[in-house]
Amino acid sequence: MSDKQKKPQKLKARLPRGFVDRSASDIRAVNEMTAKIRAVYEHYGFDPVETPLFEYTDALGKFLPDSDRPNEGVFSLQDDDEQWMSLRYDLTAPLARHVAENFNEIQLPYRTYRAGYVFRNEKPGPGRFRQFMQFDADTVGAPGVQADAEMCMMMADTLEALGIKRGDYVIRVNNRKVLDGVLEAIGLGGDDKAAQRLNVLRAIDKLDKFGPEGVALLLGPGRKDESGDFTKGAGLDADQIEKVLFFVGIKDYAESAVRLAELVAGTSKGGEGVEELNLIGSLVTSAGYHSDRIKIDPSVVRGLEYYTGPVYEAELLFDVTNEKGEKVVFGSVGGGGRYDGLVSRFMGQPVPATGFSIGVSRLMTALKNLGKLGTEEVIEPVLVTVMDGDVEAMGRYQRFTQQLRAAGIRAEMFQGNWKKFGNQLKYADRRGCPIAIIQGGDERAQGVVQLKDLIEGKRLSGEIEDNASWREARVAQETVPEADLVAKVLEILAAQAEDRKRAG
Repeated sequence: MSDKQKKPQKLKARLPRGFVDRSASDIRAVNEMTAKIRAVYEHYGFDPVETPLFEYTDALGKFLPDSDRPNEGVFSLQDDDEQWMSLRYDLTAPLARHVAENFNEIQLPYRTYRAGYVFRNEKPGPGRFRQFMQFDADTVGAPGVQADAEMCMMMADTLEALGIKRGDYVIRVNNRKVLDGVLEAIGLGGDDKAAQRLNVLRAIDKLDKFGPEGVALLLGPGRKDESGDFTKGAGLDADQIEKVLFFVGIKDYAESAVRLAELVAGTSKGGEGVEELNLIGSLVTSAGYHSDRIKIDPSVVRGLEYYTGPVYEAELLFDVTNEKGEKVVFGSVGGGGRYDGLVSRFMGQPVPATGFSIGVSRLMTALKNLGKLGTEEVIEPVLVTVMDGDVEAMGRYQRFTQQLRAAGIRAEMFQGNWKKFGNQLKYADRRGCPIAIIQGGDERAQGVVQLKDLIEGKRLSGEIEDNASWREARVAQETVPEADLVAKVLEILAAQAEDRKRAG
């Protein structure tokens, strides 16, 4: 008895965890949004550049390989020359590599922008993806904080170009040097305190999550969460904790600037950082960007391990409803700062740089909440139906389709099984096609085509009660000479657009 051949197992279609497929509406929304962002960047004199998705792993900086497989935080593979490559984690490290590699050809200051996907090899969760888009702008080779001030102004202009009105956003600005000064003032200066400083940075980064009380515990002995897990603290005493919390708790910079300057007086960087904050405040105010748009705010702690000077964050201030049904402030949609050390890693010489990154997916969610995105009409294609399958007829249908396209009308010729005509109209209905073009043998002999207004036909079908009404409703279908096809289609589309305008 021969063994029966096993039926091959069907491959299961499954999307990798942490990744998403994007629909046509999402793609159009992103294109609409990025076009507006790009226009602002170009207006400021920035030029585009594109770097590859892969970089050598050691170029990524923060995630250097420290094991046989450098996959902590990044997706990595080994090339045939045994060098490790990784999918880019952000757009900044690849820019630093690009600048260093082309330093002699690049005109400094180098002002550039780029949009693209970045990848995180991290555990996915609700709203946390392994692939997402960023849109960055950077200035390399400009040491003065006027470049940082310009970045903040460009962020504000970008948000307004996207339809976010004043009062619904703020660009908040801090400076890493000021925090360094605070840490030095409380006795955490020097290389021997580097680990403790890092613990302090991580503690204050939890300010939004745990509040001042929770951060005070993380700065001191440690904190136990609801599950009973204990996080060891930074080991600061009460006086040190008070000074750190004063700094990150400043709400009105003008009122607290004198006390802050006194706190960091005598430190190597603190006074310089305060001067830079004051200069940025003066520059943006002189340009007409007041504290309702750009605000000095020492509570900004994003990326303080990464940045070397000013840091800034774009925050949306309107309320949204979260998954628990609670009203919460939308929060950050992007930010950046000065990173003078990143390009220097490749160069062995100081190369100042500053820039910011917009989280495209998060900002798109915000714009949809405001009704500022996806409002542009996308008209589905006019469908040229197929009544006959011979070469001459197919050529004629294709000619009609190309005539419509040449006139700027979105059009397609039906490419499925043409023998069941009813299926073609069902397809047009499901697709949302506005018009169907029909020509059978009788129409061809007369040199005419039928145009079926599918939008009007759908409306009328809801009002038809008897055969008489049906005959009267035939205005939804017209017969015109072939030569008048394009003009009549344009006329029907214009009437449909007017109807939508009146209805909406």
